[in-house]
Amino acid sequence: MFPTILFAVDSSLEARQAVPIVVGLVKTFHSRLLLLSVVDPEEDEREKVEQLLENARQLFEAEGIAAETKVGEGKPAFVICDVADELNCDLIIMGTRGVTETSESVSQRVITLSPCPVLVVP
Repeated sequence: MFPTILFAVDSSLEARQAVPIVVGLVKTFHSRLLLLSVVDPEEDEREKVEQLLENARQLFEAEGIAAETKVGEGKPAFVICDVADELNCDLIIMGTRGVTETSESVSQRVITLSPCPVLVVP
């Protein structure tokens, strides 16, 4: 049902709370898992984000799940939807409140723009 799942990773509590749900869905549907985190190209956070993704990858590996990682640059909602579209993802999973500098709801924007279903975890 969900051959490819994209999990939008950031350092928020909501993203951490989504991990067991991601694990369950990936194992149930034998899905390919892509971990995506987005950085603002104007900020020097790429190294921090790469470490966050590596930690997440290791967490899933400990659960017996191989995960690919990708760092995107730009506005999070647009990058998440673009990557999901480019890679023909079947489901996007993300937390309700990500870590962002603006008051814009990234999850709401992703729901509006997404080329596939979106599971938002509170």
